[in-house]
Amino acid sequence: MIEVLLRPGDSGDLVNQVITSLNRIGLLNSTPDHYDQSVADAVALFQQQRGLTSTGNVNNQTFQALEEARWKLGDRSLYLTPSPMMRGDDVAILQSRLTDMGFDCGRVDGIFGELTERSVKEFQKSVGVKVDGKCGPATFTALIRLTKTVAGGAPTKLRETARQQSRGPALAGKVIVINPARGGDNHGVVANGAIESEITYDIATRVEGRLLALGASVFLTRGPQNDPTESERIKLTNSANADLMISLNCDTYKNDKAHGVATYSYGSDAHGVHSVVGDRFASLVQREICARTDLQNCGTHSKTWDLLRLVQAPAVRIDLGYLSNSGDAKRYLRTEFRDLIAESLVIAIQRLYLSAEDDAKTGTLRISDLKRAGLRIN
Repeated sequence: MIEVLLRPGDSGDLVNQVITSLNRIGLLNSTPDHYDQSVADAVALFQQQRGLTSTGNVNNQTFQALEEARWKLGDRSLYLTPSPMMRGDDVAILQSRLTDMGFDCGRVDGIFGELTERSVKEFQKSVGVKVDGKCGPATFTALIRLTKTVAGGAPTKLRETARQQSRGPALAGKVIVINPARGGDNHGVVANGAIESEITYDIATRVEGRLLALGASVFLTRGPQNDPTESERIKLTNSANADLMISLNCDTYKNDKAHGVATYSYGSDAHGVHSVVGDRFASLVQREICARTDLQNCGTHSKTWDLLRLVQAPAVRIDLGYLSNSGDAKRYLRTEFRDLIAESLVIAIQRLYLSAEDDAKTGTLRISDLKRAGLRIN
């Protein structure tokens, strides 16, 4: 469960810091002496704008996002630092401008990493300022003066799509990371006889077996008895040089009538960027699951959660259902239903790499079809 850091009624230095940040970015026009309803409303709006879960409470991720939002391009020099790397809206604006001019910063994520430093150096070399990878006054001035040298299309989306298409249609040789939520003593959601950690791990191993049979390399971020931190799971995914990352979760809600499946991919309206491959894969996952099962379709959504933001490969998080709902829980207690979910995920993965000409109607492909078509072979 997500730990709440601040909520209505709280007061103190952290609350004052949140209020200052909200005023700075224009979402609050007052300075109350405690976390009142106006602060909660402003926080909820900020969360909605930033692709975070909108609750009106401040958790660690919202607090970090508020800190990043206060930086404007030119407020500080930007450069590569050891962990933690520099983060902020100023970094995102820098990445966006460099991308528009044809430099490859990778994903516009507001994190000053090695690709951003390399792009800054290339830009500095092209405009004749000192090449040091640091974005200071001279580099800022050059950025402001120059107009786009690349126009039309979306360079980041085009590069991401090209990389995915260049990998070919076969699953053989693809590196897929599956992240079953929770683990060890952390059981996650437990309701109606169903346990989140057991369900996610069971489905992960079923997907793993099917992918291995099709020639893919598969990594699970945990075993049955351990619960790595989110940072450790992200590090494993990136070190594996994954082509795709799938995170499996279950949900709960105070109203037990809430039910259904939802899929999330990286996207930030605030930064004007989405993972085009992640968005497409999320859509495929959602459509395949809903075509093959009777789960309620809760749609696909863009979020800036760290698991989606910091994984370098296209990544999705699937909330498989609400265990607080007796109907969803009963479904996942059935072995044959978990098999259906696993097959849906494998088919969605395969369809991601198929051309439009080779693709099939949602809900019609079977793993046996892939084997007969020779898609195990590169």
